Amino acid sequence: MKTDYKKELEKQQYRFIGKHSAVKICSWTKKAMTDKGVCYKQKFYGINSHRCCQISVTVNYCDQDCIFCWRKRYQEPFIEVDDPKELIDRAIEQQRLLLSGMGGNYKVKNMQKLKEAKDPMHFAISLTGETLYYPKLSELIRELKKRNYSSFVVTNGQLYKVMEKLEPPTQLYLSLDAPNEKIYKRVCKPQNKGAWDNLMNALDVLKRMKKKTRTAIRITLVKEKNMLEPENYAKLVERAEPHFLEVKAYMFVGASRQKLAMENMPYHKGVREFAEKIAENSSYKIIDEQPESRVVLMMKKDRNDRIMNFT
Repeated sequence: MKTDYKKELEKQQYRFIGKHSAVKICSWTKKAMTDKGVCYKQKFYGINSHRCCQISVTVNYCDQDCIFCWRKRYQEPFIEVDDPKELIDRAIEQQRLLLSGMGGNYKVKNMQKLKEAKDPMHFAISLTGETLYYPKLSELIRELKKRNYSSFVVTNGQLYKVMEKLEPPTQLYLSLDAPNEKIYKRVCKPQNKGAWDNLMNALDVLKRMKKKTRTAIRITLVKEKNMLEPENYAKLVERAEPHFLEVKAYMFVGASRQKLAMENMPYHKGVREFAEKIAENSSYKIIDEQPESRVVLMMKKDRNDRIMNFT
């Protein structure tokens, strides 16, 4: 990886745990430590924010240049492939180092929570890049399972064949950020030929994956860009029939500020109204929401195991 790009990420508090892998403390992890709120994944699914480790295994590659992404697109081939076991060990090590200063933070009142935070058990594999390009992703998920850790994996659906053969994570996310091909090309700027067809195939794969694991579709809404045609979003969601549908606002942060304006970030009210329109055209309904994160959770029907118990 180019030295200047690596240094830029390190300034943003990324810590490299391999040649193409990194860890970064999520802002919600820090907020949870000071009792100032939790990530919506805790509210929706029971993933404790203070024990969540946010990593990327593909810092060096993404095949889309989404206008709403807060990261710069970077493309570099794999030369050496990071070892899954070593990645987990190094991720935990760096997580502890990044949290070491929290012990002296007067805002941290719960020392038990601080202790637990240094022993993460939830791994969000999505930080930057397209995760499925990591050749040993299935090995990584299997190793996490051996250690009784959960894994949330996010993909843009371009590698749908890899997706179908993937070791099932705790929850598999597919990003769906456009209601049709024209908007998809304009908003996501895919680099692959036949990218829309790949995404449609990924919807079908996600439907089949329902038998193996928890599945989710995430729609990131950008006002005046892809916050259109809720009826078509509804059709695409029905095609995949995920267990969960997250409708979330674009956030005006990072590199996206060079492409978009503050006005492109919808308020929670607008997100909920758009979700209601999807509900009117589908079998999904609003189950939960977190205004602080500007996100709505939709399902066909709530289920008893939605909020997981990891004790």
